Amino acid sequence: MLGYDGAQILDITGPMQIFAAVAEAGGKPGYSIELTAPRSGTITTSCGLTLGIGRSIEAFTPGDLAGIDMFLVSGGQVETLASDPSIIGFIRDAAAAARRTASVCTGAFLLAEAGLLDGRRAATHWAYAEAFRERYPQVELDADAIFVRDGEIWSSAGVTAGMDLALAMVEADHGREVARTIARRLVMFLMRPGGQSQYSVSLAPHAADEGRIGAICAYVTAHPGADLSVPVLARRAAMSERGFARHFKAETGMTPADFVERVRLDLARRLLSDGDLSLDRVAEACGFVTGERMRRTFIRHLAITPGAYRNRFRTSRPDSSHLPAERNIHAC
Repeated sequence: MLGYDGAQILDITGPMQIFAAVAEAGGKPGYSIELTAPRSGTITTSCGLTLGIGRSIEAFTPGDLAGIDMFLVSGGQVETLASDPSIIGFIRDAAAAARRTASVCTGAFLLAEAGLLDGRRAATHWAYAEAFRERYPQVELDADAIFVRDGEIWSSAGVTAGMDLALAMVEADHGREVARTIARRLVMFLMRPGGQSQYSVSLAPHAADEGRIGAICAYVTAHPGADLSVPVLARRAAMSERGFARHFKAETGMTPADFVERVRLDLARRLLSDGDLSLDRVAEACGFVTGERMRRTFIRHLAITPGAYRNRFRTSRPDSSHLPAERNIHAC
């Protein structure tokens, strides 16, 4: 595993713990693990904790590289590393020698910089997807995937997704029962359902916040159960339907219908995780009208049903504060 100053500690320790657990689950050692870095001594991770480094990348001989079976690159603060020819060169050489190469989180930037992802599918943390696409258009990025395998090049989303990635590698190497035992002991999903959209903020962060379009966005957010069709919203903005739709897309990056659906989806997610309303009442409060329509929306966007979403993310104390003001009575 390649680490470095500013690496995300769970990107390193999460997968390593999965690999180390094979010995307990399978009754014999599965992997010999080594953490390397641009220099020997220690690295300081993004949370401030330090990790010891046995040997730096400069200490690896061609013979050492030939002995690598799996090569992983952790995520974190990768900007400086991506412009360092010696580090990119080591990544390229290690990947050429290894049977399997993988990245966790923003480690995908380093694999892409080394040319290892050209023409391949890949994954990274959802928050960095736009920047990744702009920088590496030759890579087919799946921004919603927990992890992606393209041949023997693997990549994953952020932080804990690296553990999902490692668990899938263990299953490929040692079988499903060993992977299942590890998942059970570490209280993990053997195969996490759904994608990153379950965990990311669903509303576009750059939605307009000034002028007529901004006012419409605020109105939609405050009244998700109202009639929010394009004709109604265009009249409210005092614009033609065609002009409203064009300006809305230009300022928010999405169509009015997409924005309305995402507002309703975001509210439904919060009500399901924080509240105690039935699925049909949640659908009504959010403007989906029926539970079936809400279910189809959840599956389309999150690849998970509303009921399964509630089971996974529900908090211990119901809270109706996320309901629109005119709907609060339904939570009583």
